[in-house]
Amino acid sequence: MDLTFTDKEEAFRAEARAWLEANVPNDLPSGDTREGFARHLDWERALFDARWAVVSWPEEYGGREASLVEWLIFEEEYYRAGGPQRVTQNGIFLLAPTVFEFGTKEQQDRILPRMAAAEDLWCQGWSEPNAGSDLAGIKSTARRDDAAGGWRLTGQKTWTTRGAFCTHLFGLFRTDPEAERHRGMTYFLVPLDADGVTVRGFGRLDGDEGFAEVFFEDVFVPDHDVLGEVNKGWNVAMATTGSERGLTLRSPGRFMATAARLVELWRERPAGADLDDEVVRCWMDAEAYRWQTYATVARLMDGAKPGAEASLTKLFWSELDVRLHETALRLLGPDAELEGPWMKGFQFALAGPIYAGTNEIQRNVVGERVLGLPR
Repeated sequence: MDLTFTDKEEAFRAEARAWLEANVPNDLPSGDTREGFARHLDWERALFDARWAVVSWPEEYGGREASLVEWLIFEEEYYRAGGPQRVTQNGIFLLAPTVFEFGTKEQQDRILPRMAAAEDLWCQGWSEPNAGSDLAGIKSTARRDDAAGGWRLTGQKTWTTRGAFCTHLFGLFRTDPEAERHRGMTYFLVPLDADGVTVRGFGRLDGDEGFAEVFFEDVFVPDHDVLGEVNKGWNVAMATTGSERGLTLRSPGRFMATAARLVELWRERPAGADLDDEVVRCWMDAEAYRWQTYATVARLMDGAKPGAEASLTKLFWSELDVRLHETALRLLGPDAELEGPWMKGFQFALAGPIYAGTNEIQRNVVGERVLGLPR
């Protein structure tokens, strides 16, 4: 394994670092508030104008046609410079890889440029009131409307991240209610201003307001907004969840930057040997995740597809994020509740073992599909 970067990759890093250091804002409020979301969009549109929003995409869609290695380099530099969480992430990092894989050329040409430019803002419609981690348990339905050339959607989605602020939703609906649990579902792309859609935002315990419930009452969606084949939406959704768990949603740069901040905090507030060891372990694990991701990218560039191993990755980064922030709070001691960024980060990290498929479910996936254990 060659762990060195090419001259071209190093030049890409230098260009990205220079632009980010000159342009990253340092005063943005939370992107999960209405004001913060609007200001984050200004930043992400500046990223797009400079062609840094989607570096690995084709130029025709606003990208630089960078390699996956260069994308990882950009992510490292983005978080190193203090770049904020991307409020367009559910579109760019989750839906877009699925559109590239399953979308028609017409869908790619229509959807991807507006997504990259932060003109269309996407949220994910997976969870329902009685189907959280059990995605196969969804009850929302879509019935065929041949006369209109499309489908009529009815049901409810919940825990829709930033759904209160987005313009579009992607999600699964049952098109064959008689089919087995993992069959008879179809993947739809839905504008949230369509007749019959109701978006109801609700606040979280930390005061942010970005979550939403989305209700569908006989909502018409034309055939050209079906992604992939009818009744085979589970396969399409698994491609999205593979991106969510395994590569694009949580790049190593995010955790490397947090580990670097943790080391700086430890230098300012030296502690006992047990915390010294935990700081070192957190730093090492962030580096291990980095190199594991480069190995994954090498396989993808050789033509491999993300598989059940993505569940291992999700377990690792979600639990690492909690440990990074827990260690910081222990270093801060009584000041922890007054230290806004670390406490806010800790609260968000606690959600990591839940979103993108709860870690209990991911352990089942690893046991059955990676290790070959009985159900």
